Amino acid sequence: MVQKVLGALGWVGVAVVVAGMVARFVVPERQELWWWALVVGVALIVVYGLGQWRSVAELFERRQARYGTLATSGVLLGVAILVGANYVLARQNKRWDLTAARQYSLSDQTVRILESLESPIRVMVFAQEFDFPRYRDRLAEYEYTSSQVSLEFVDVDRNPGLARQYEVQSYGTVVFDYDGRVERVVSDQEQELTNALIKAVEGEERRAYFLQGHGERLPTGTERDGYSALADALRLDNLSVETVILSQAGEVPADAAVLVVAGPATDLLPAEVALLRTYLEGGGKMLFLIDPPDSPDAPARDNLLGLIAEWGIEVGRDMVVDVSGVGQLLGTDATVPVAASYPQHPITDRFALLTAFPLARSVRPAAGGTGDRVATSFVETSPRSWAESNLDLTTGEVTMEAETGDVPGPVSIAAAVAVEVEAPPDGGGDEAAEADAGGGEEAAEAAGDGESGTEDGAAAADEGPAETRVAVFGDSDFAANGSLGIQGNRDLALNAVNWLTEQENLISIRPREPEDRRITLTADQQFRIQVASLFLIPGLIFGTGVLTWWRRR
Repeated sequence: MVQKVLGALGWVGVAVVVAGMVARFVVPERQELWWWALVVGVALIVVYGLGQWRSVAELFERRQARYGTLATSGVLLGVAILVGANYVLARQNKRWDLTAARQYSLSDQTVRILESLESPIRVMVFAQEFDFPRYRDRLAEYEYTSSQVSLEFVDVDRNPGLARQYEVQSYGTVVFDYDGRVERVVSDQEQELTNALIKAVEGEERRAYFLQGHGERLPTGTERDGYSALADALRLDNLSVETVILSQAGEVPADAAVLVVAGPATDLLPAEVALLRTYLEGGGKMLFLIDPPDSPDAPARDNLLGLIAEWGIEVGRDMVVDVSGVGQLLGTDATVPVAASYPQHPITDRFALLTAFPLARSVRPAAGGTGDRVATSFVETSPRSWAESNLDLTTGEVTMEAETGDVPGPVSIAAAVAVEVEAPPDGGGDEAAEADAGGGEEAAEAAGDGESGTEDGAAAADEGPAETRVAVFGDSDFAANGSLGIQGNRDLALNAVNWLTEQENLISIRPREPEDRRITLTADQQFRIQVASLFLIPGLIFGTGVLTWWRRR
């Protein structure tokens, strides 16, 4: 009787389990129904198994049952290992980019910016659903790199309200929302996406001014010696580009994040140097790119070089010659020194690219510094180079002659200095003098302005002293349109500007365009590949098989 009841329980348990599985797919919303059906069914089957333990024990005493049990256990163990490995790997996402140009990996610049995020950033892709995978492939890397990034995909047609809220005007718009600042970009390329990310994180756009009036390089110039490519790259780093003529403006613009002096052909006026000196002593940032003299009797530009010397940097009257042969890899000659050695400095942190400097002069830190202004070199040429003091290169042959003033390599061709300075307080003596000269209400208003200036000065004092930063290169051609594409020239120039503007998180190697790695074949080469793939290789395999068969026969 008991055995009949237990047998019935077994069949009932199987029926209940089947019913629970059917309910799982038919009425998935009734979770409590199919869940408890499965639990009760399995319990009944277990009770049936316990009641038939003698039969089960006799079954396992047979040899075939034991072998079957071992085989089943091995299969279950293998399945358990696969399930466990899949569970672990699904939560430990690791990818390897095996492409030569690492085109499926984020650039060093993007990684640095993402790792420096201090607050959550919301990235939303407004597109049509079928277009989501194109953006997911790239932006998933952003989300994977930083836990602060949350990625969302919004179908514009299904959710027009959210698109209207973020002022989305077209399909394919990517929105970066960071601390209330919103930036939009219509692109799936890393350079444009990272540019929008920088703008959202940095907030207000900074300004880089290029000094004009002395034959300097034009940031709008599209010729080989122009700086339009550098200006475009600076805009991608959230820097707007403007020009300024000091003799007309009378001062360096107050909103200047950095002032660039790129390859002046003539010397600056004493009054202009005085304005630049005041700007630097107040915590200004300047980038000098000074070319070597064109000839032995060229003017020395004492005013400009004297200002640079005040900050502990010496600009040599020479030209660097490089006979290492490395320049031949780039198609250049000995007058284009190539640098692959970069002393420790924030500008060249983790920088390992070749840079070339057409017609460069030496730039070295002054021995012992100038007061508390101690500069540091950050670009050096190879040991097989030297600073040639004889600027007459018409003969085409030069040799290293230390007795004539030549300096053996490695030669420093770029140096930088950073010094904390006390910024002048606001509301100075001029306003007080005007108050004394006036009377009545004007004097009272001036006094009120003075109190306001005092408060502003106290607030500035609480922020700490300003920091003057100066970087000097012994060449301006390396950043021109004709040379900016050489290996690391672009990144080095941008790193120097970002260091000057105190945007250290942007100092890095930037995204690069994917290389065109297609193979171009002639008609004859295509014919030979076709013959080899259709006849030679299959014929060789077939012949080897026939030969093996013949020998074994």
